[in-house]
Amino acid sequence: MPKTEVILTHNIVGLGAESDQVKVAAGYARNYLFPHRLAVPLTSANKRQIEALRQRRAEREAHEFNSMSELARSISKLTALIKVKTGDDGKMFGSVTSGTIADELKHQFDITLDKRKIHLEHPIRTLGDHDVELRLHAEVNTTLKVHVESLNPLPQPVAPEKGDSRRGPREGGYRTEKRGHRPEPKAEKSEKSDKVEKAEKPEKGDKAEKAHAPAKGAKAPKAEKAK
Repeated sequence: MPKTEVILTHNIVGLGAESDQVKVAAGYARNYLFPHRLAVPLTSANKRQIEALRQRRAEREAHEFNSMSELARSISKLTALIKVKTGDDGKMFGSVTSGTIADELKHQFDITLDKRKIHLEHPIRTLGDHDVELRLHAEVNTTLKVHVESLNPLPQPVAPEKGDSRRGPREGGYRTEKRGHRPEPKAEKSEKSDKVEKAEKPEKGDKAEKAHAPAKGAKAPKAEKAK
């Protein structure tokens, strides 16, 4: 395929900037670059334009640097919220890509940014906060905070009830005894106390006299003789 040498009059990503002299396919130059006035053929007459093109290039690059620096300061203060679908276990369906972030920047903050300037080593596959690097310019980088949130509510853990020392033990976080119900006191202690009281009480009337009377057949003690 024949080549031809041209002078670029505009910045073309992947090819060059104003005043650059590059070789391209003759058909590409004839059918695209020349009709859109993005380049001119390399001739002695056109070489006179190179200095003016270099001056225009320097002004454009300075303007881009200032604009990207200001944009970087603004983006560093933002947090992009991205909502995704998840399963019951909280795992995401799919992932968040550079294209997703570029769409949300446009939708939430009206910032138009080429997704190629959003640098992700790997797509985001987890919920929570993430720091994403943005390469806005050859000399300007910044960081965008991205918060990934689930569209469907996740199950919340149930907190156990506070313990009560006056109540009975629990099973699975719930009281086994009904409120206001207390176990009946054991009967052993009351029976023992009744027996002790009966043993200590003196017997009344005849029973007491019989207890002190001599048994049948026993001799009465003799009276001491008077000396």
